[in-house]
Amino acid sequence: MGSFSIWHWMVVLLVVLLLFGSGKVSNLMGDFAKGIKSFKKNMADDTDASMEASANERPAGTIAAPGATTTVRETATTRHG
Repeated sequence: MGSFSIWHWMVVLLVVLLLFGSGKVSNLMGDFAKGIKSFKKNMADDTDASMEASANERPAGTIAAPGATTTVRETATTRHG
């Protein structure tokens, strides 16, 4: 009662084919396969140019830790230094 037999799945497949037509289902499965191939290809690439470029760049400024205090002299030397 809990599982479907092969005949249930055959009827579902027949209804889907009648509703959408075999061409639309074929195109859908082809697009799905292309997506999987593209995903596998991108996962196999060792280096990614966008990630590589961002890893080599330094941040523009620094952020003080919470609770850290800076004096006016330290701020002036870091701006003009």
